[in-house]
Amino acid sequence: MAKVRLPTEDSLNVRAALIGVAAGYIAIFLLTPLIAVFAEALRNGVDGFIQAVSEKDALSAIELTLTVAAIAVPLNCVFGLAAAWAVAKHDFAGKALFVTLIDLPFSVSPVISGLIYVLLFGAQGYLGPALDILGIKVIYTVTGLVLATVFVTFPFVARELIPLMEEQGVSEEEAAISLGADGWQTFWHVTLPNVRWGLLYGVLLCNARAMGEFGAVSVVSGHIRGLTNTMPLHVEILYNEYNFAAAFAVASLLAFLALVTLVLKSVLEWRFAADIAASHRH
Repeated sequence: MAKVRLPTEDSLNVRAALIGVAAGYIAIFLLTPLIAVFAEALRNGVDGFIQAVSEKDALSAIELTLTVAAIAVPLNCVFGLAAAWAVAKHDFAGKALFVTLIDLPFSVSPVISGLIYVLLFGAQGYLGPALDILGIKVIYTVTGLVLATVFVTFPFVARELIPLMEEQGVSEEEAAISLGADGWQTFWHVTLPNVRWGLLYGVLLCNARAMGEFGAVSVVSGHIRGLTNTMPLHVEILYNEYNFAAAFAVASLLAFLALVTLVLKSVLEWRFAADIAASHRH
């Protein structure tokens, strides 16, 4: 009697071909460009690299990028927790619309996101003249950069937590409340520990996107060197000035920060694999 081959039991040649295609795709479209960035960054040697990233405008761009991320990520962390709690644990009118709005930045171009804030807070915008009377300026300031970054990154934490909370259900929260815990105690001691790994992943992804955001912040920044230029914007300016070595040096630093985020995520997955699996079984 002929042996029945399971659908997942592909031949060695098929598996080798699939692995080869995947590895080749990664090498061509991911690894090669990444290696090229670091190679170009070191074209003038280590001294040239250090000089490029320690230049006054470059340091200002690095500081501004980290500042914007340090403000936007915690804000989206709070929003993501609140939104996921509301969607996964409660039923309310307009829930489907609310979930759709959370996904809006995924479907809207970042450039359009920036234009929205210009339309609202620009000098000729709907709120701009009133804010100007109060001495409040949003466009071409750090405030505008933060608002634009919050808009394009706020789905990351919420989208990481919503399916996790829905999978876990509400049984543990109901048990805690039946034992006398109030809403805050239930959230702090039951819900948050159960989703801490999903929250951490969402924060890491949100931070990586916040540091690398270009389109939205480009529109609201005004490209003021030393004041409103983040690292991606500074790379663009250097590249347009044909200062390729400096542009790739700053770009490599930005790529390095993204790689650190990826490595940190992988290390956490490996180190706490058992805890992560347990949180998904709750």
